[in-house]
Amino acid sequence: MEEGRRGSIIDVFSTASAVGKTLIGINMAAELSSQGYDVCLADVDLQFGDICNYLHLMPERTIADAARAVKEAPESFDAREFLDVYRCDDISFSVLAAPIRLDEAYNIEATSVQNILQNLQFNFDFVVVDTTSAFSEINLMVMDMSTIITFLGIVDFIPTIKNMKIGCDTIRGLGYEDSKIRLVLNRSNSQTKIELGDVEKLLGDHFYHVLPNDFEAARDSIMTGVPLVHTRNTALAGAMRELVARYTNQAVEQVPEKRGGGVSSWLGRFFN
Repeated sequence: MEEGRRGSIIDVFSTASAVGKTLIGINMAAELSSQGYDVCLADVDLQFGDICNYLHLMPERTIADAARAVKEAPESFDAREFLDVYRCDDISFSVLAAPIRLDEAYNIEATSVQNILQNLQFNFDFVVVDTTSAFSEINLMVMDMSTIITFLGIVDFIPTIKNMKIGCDTIRGLGYEDSKIRLVLNRSNSQTKIELGDVEKLLGDHFYHVLPNDFEAARDSIMTGVPLVHTRNTALAGAMRELVARYTNQAVEQVPEKRGGGVSSWLGRFFN
């Protein structure tokens, strides 16, 4: 491994399920690949990871195999031996698959995942990590290692917003720099009577980036196994490209200032 090389880790996290983490992680990896970076997409949703299902891959080896190998021979371990490669025209990125069997997930320790990700950092420019929706030992470790935490949320129901608020407060309480946490809104124009501004006041922060709702395009991408950013010229694909551009051009991006203050709307009554 090269002594000076240490790739960036982008953690894709949420406090709610079915918010689009896997789809966005896949499109991040695809767009980074199209920009010429060496990319690995790691599925650390150990129990119910769906990356290979979305990409129509049939992995021969998974993170469970890698975890066993790194424990048995840490000095000679090479994570690249446990990767599949996704290719579509000019897009090519590596994939570390989630376990195939549910019981395998329970035998994977956080230290093993940490060693695997560290190894991947030395071999790739970017490691995009799709995680489960929980503050587990493994997820907290991934957050610590990450260059950027993409905290994905949606504004649909009060319980979802409540969990987003708890998640934001918890992550801020971990002491990370503000620039590490990127609050991203998905499905921004879905049918809801909840005002976006009210949610931002509740969270005490602007959304760093906003992704529009496009169920049809997302569904077609999953059915075909082709990332949106590759084949689709839609508002959602464009917004995903813009998000990645902001991540790869740190010197020119402008991160919005934090917004403080209380919540004066009806939404605030649920949290006071």
